[in-house]
Amino acid sequence: MIRRWWWLAPALVGAAAAVLIMLVLPADRTIDNVGEVLFKASPLLFAVAAIAYFPQRKGLGLALMGLLFVAYMGVLDTLNISHIFDYAESPDQDAAFPQLYQFTIFINAFTVLAALFAYRLGGATAGRVVRAGVAAVLVLLSGLNDLSFYYTYHWPGGRPGTLKWASHIAVFTGGPPSEAVAITFCAVHLVLAAVVLALPLGRWLDRFDGWQTTAPAPEAG
Repeated sequence: MIRRWWWLAPALVGAAAAVLIMLVLPADRTIDNVGEVLFKASPLLFAVAAIAYFPQRKGLGLALMGLLFVAYMGVLDTLNISHIFDYAESPDQDAAFPQLYQFTIFINAFTVLAALFAYRLGGATAGRVVRAGVAAVLVLLSGLNDLSFYYTYHWPGGRPGTLKWASHIAVFTGGPPSEAVAITFCAVHLVLAAVVLALPLGRWLDRFDGWQTTAPAPEAG
């Protein structure tokens, strides 16, 4: 019985960390050290653990997915538009930008977790959910979106020599990453994500899955 409800523990811890970051601490678009990277990624990691062992019951998945759609369109989309308007209308956009940036990151995280949640509700085992979730977190931290912005944005004064806004990379490299450094950082994370996806974690993670309703296919390795 305990293993059927232990998912609540990481869910509560992750929710508390998310509230602390989003509502209590001041919005900040920069990362100052490696510890802050781990702290701000912690809600995602706890959410992955909670989703991996979330109940799988007939009829539950469809209702929860409908609730998820309503929550996104009725709450998050509205808040996102409000943040955009607040930033656009602010007399000091430099001061207002961290709020917009932070909520944009939150939307990215929500999108990833929503897909992971649907994967779990669709019958995925705990091991597969953990692999997909950790790989997704690595992609989020890889700087892939920073690179796509770097290459696709129309820079009025020409493309800069460094990605000075990518502070989560800078704390690992010692300064604003150059184009080559950002590409290497991203490539390493994508390779790590691929490795995580290939790991045979189901061998032991699935043993603690008290809600699995379908027989999982055997994992290689």
